[in-house]
Amino acid sequence: MNEPNHYLSADDRRAATVGAVVELAAEQNPAQITTAVIAQHMGVTQGALFRHFQNKDAILQATMAWVSKRLLARVDRAARGAASPLAALEAIFRTHTDFLAKYPGVPRMVFGQLQRPEKTAAKELVQSMLARYGARVRTLLADGKASGELDAALDVDAAALLFIGTIQGLVMQSLLADDPRRIHTGAAPAFAIYRRGIASAS
Repeated sequence: MNEPNHYLSADDRRAATVGAVVELAAEQNPAQITTAVIAQHMGVTQGALFRHFQNKDAILQATMAWVSKRLLARVDRAARGAASPLAALEAIFRTHTDFLAKYPGVPRMVFGQLQRPEKTAAKELVQSMLARYGARVRTLLADGKASGELDAALDVDAAALLFIGTIQGLVMQSLLADDPRRIHTGAAPAFAIYRRGIASAS
């Protein structure tokens, strides 16, 4: 449990709450993370949480906004530093898997939100993040085709789906093994196979 700090600003308290949710999701089913559990983990009362968030859904919305902002910023930064579209795809893949290995609660929360039958602000944030992420990958794949680095006959939409699906597969294997390190250790060989499938033969 984190040590309480009674002198945090409102913004810092909200950030600490998001951090607590991410930590808790790495240890248990996100659906079972109640405001009481969050408050206990932080060493504060539920009343203290409700001074900054209207309810649990508002906490989940803030958490998904945190995930979206940081993940997309990291992959954008990784892509900008790459020498070619294929190198950018590899940098994004590595950055994404490193992020998930560092925050193993994130994929659990993402999957949990997507499985909710009702519309929520948190679920919409996840869907928006995935759409924006997919658009970035498709742009790089199209650029790679145009430059001749990738196979001219490559189906960009299918290749983008496979890119994301490969990461999701690594996540599922890590969850089955209860070992977040599998995401990181499996990333390089998985991308090597993906790379061979999309690269130009010339």
